Amino acid sequence: MPMGGLLPMFSSPPGGGLGGGGGGGSSGLGIRKVAGPGAFRLTEKFVLLLVFSAFITLCFGAIFFLPDSSKLLSGVFFHSNSALQPASDHKQGLGLGNINAGGKGEEGSEGERAAAAAAAAAAADNLAKIREDHERALREAKETLQKLPEEIQRDILQEKEQVLQDKLLNKGNAGGLPHLDFRPSIGALGREPTDPEIRQKRAKIKEMMKHAWDNYKLYAWGLNELKPISKKGHSSSLFGNIQGATIVDALDTLFIMEMKDEFKEAKEWIEKNLDFNVNAEISVFEVNIRFVGGLLSAYYLSGEEIFRRKAVELGEKLLPAFHTPSGIPWALLNLKSGIGRNWPWASGGSSILAEFGTLHLEFVHLSHLSGNPVFAEKVFGIRNVLNTLDKPQGLYPNYLNPNSGQWGQHHVSVGGLGDSFYEYLLKAWLMSDKTDLEAKKMYFAAVQAIETHLIRKSSGGLTYIAEWKGGLLEHKMGHLTCFAGGMFALGAACASPELTQHHIELGAEIARTCYESYNRTAMKLGPEAFRFDGGVEAIATRQSEKYYILRPEVIETYMYMWRLTHDPKYRKWAWEAVEALEKHCRVDGGYSGLRDVYLKQESYDDVQQSFFLAETLKYLYLLFSDDDLLPLEHWIFNTEAHFLPVLHKNNQEVEENHK
Repeated sequence: MPMGGLLPMFSSPPGGGLGGGGGGGSSGLGIRKVAGPGAFRLTEKFVLLLVFSAFITLCFGAIFFLPDSSKLLSGVFFHSNSALQPASDHKQGLGLGNINAGGKGEEGSEGERAAAAAAAAAAADNLAKIREDHERALREAKETLQKLPEEIQRDILQEKEQVLQDKLLNKGNAGGLPHLDFRPSIGALGREPTDPEIRQKRAKIKEMMKHAWDNYKLYAWGLNELKPISKKGHSSSLFGNIQGATIVDALDTLFIMEMKDEFKEAKEWIEKNLDFNVNAEISVFEVNIRFVGGLLSAYYLSGEEIFRRKAVELGEKLLPAFHTPSGIPWALLNLKSGIGRNWPWASGGSSILAEFGTLHLEFVHLSHLSGNPVFAEKVFGIRNVLNTLDKPQGLYPNYLNPNSGQWGQHHVSVGGLGDSFYEYLLKAWLMSDKTDLEAKKMYFAAVQAIETHLIRKSSGGLTYIAEWKGGLLEHKMGHLTCFAGGMFALGAACASPELTQHHIELGAEIARTCYESYNRTAMKLGPEAFRFDGGVEAIATRQSEKYYILRPEVIETYMYMWRLTHDPKYRKWAWEAVEALEKHCRVDGGYSGLRDVYLKQESYDDVQQSFFLAETLKYLYLLFSDDDLLPLEHWIFNTEAHFLPVLHKNNQEVEENHK
């Protein structure tokens, strides 16, 4: 475009203003204007506008994005304006400026000077804020560019989820947790057994609890677990930097054993020291069943508000684990960053059935106690995913990919990796006061598939539950699987009439098999796993399966079988286990697991597991108590033996007091 054509755009056209040109203004009405030498064509104006826009963009880009651009703002563009200089510099230049302007610097009023100083200070604050925001934006941009695309996508999902959670929390808990009128649940405390022998045995189990607790307090107080041989603390990576696992896990055992002083000191430690604001990776499953479950149980037994507050606080910390495309939660979660991942060994980054399937009971109760539906929505979302998937032979594989929402490796087990998923289906039905029909349907369909494809009987007549790997059976049963005897018996009353007795008998057969796994060892305590092949029955054949870590599952099944049948053999078998624990696992510093139960000489693993206090000793205590202590029609036990009350249809405990 000729240079001359640019000038008329910034000057008046020939002939003057609006009335210039005499009658030429009116003569142009109703006809198309003819371009003169002082006018621009439309395309020329568009090009000129683009050039001008680019120039403005370049200027502002230089101001805000060049290195140390805040100095450009204050030192170049605004240097001549004293009002935008720092307050101290401005005050020094204020009088000089007024003198130069007319020699009246001394005559200005105090009010004017104060107003000028205030304006300068405000301008300095604005400039500092601009500089701070700009530097923060640069840092965040740099951090974002260093992330993988998957991490960026996860962050976006997390932010969206956080916004939703904040809305729900603000809606449901505008004034904190809703008011709750605590009502002591039925059977939180029971009577002394009338039988002197049973009373004496129960007192012995309470003494075992005191020995375990006192040594934990003496050598490992505030840490997660105790090393009873070394007489020092032990911390598992499962809990990250969260401390006090034994304290929280033991709360309800202390309560029902009426160890009031110990319960009080545990509560005081929790009030002062239990902290979930840690920058560490934890197992969502383990923290849920031990910490959330333990705190919920302690609240329902005692009514102490600190336990409810801590349980809900931790539940909120666990919610980011669900930030996956499918809604199936991660196994591991950093509580500070909210970033989750799965165990690297788990079938191509899959989540594990027994882990994501063992959140339901606790999360439903978190919604019940907090008034916030988000917890229950998360676990019902898991169930929705499972119901959309085809099950091979009606079985649930142990691995599910949280990104694709599809099964991983087709490995099925009622023991490790699968166990408590099935337990929680049954207990969700019972805890709902038998209104959760979907849970009931899923449970009995799963049990039917397990009976068809996994349950077998040995040549010696022992019923066992094998593992299924891609259609092939491995004739191995784990100690963890022994919980299933109690599960089958507990679910018998809910089965169709023709199957009720069958499920009781199935539970009894599993209990007998697990008893034999104990009875066939030198120490009368069961191995981690035992096999039914090569002429061997209920015996561990591999060195890596011969250890015993104070596990509770066999005792758990004895407890349920006693409560449901009152067959005295279950108390007899349980007392044999007590005698074996006292003989082989009790040491000066507490109770230790064993490396090999087939040896005559103890080889200790030097760990007193928190679940020994939470489960093993609790189930033993209940076995030698009357049925009025924690009656099964009113209480559900989570997989860590923490007590959760049945949510009866006519029992509305939560009342919002912030309307």
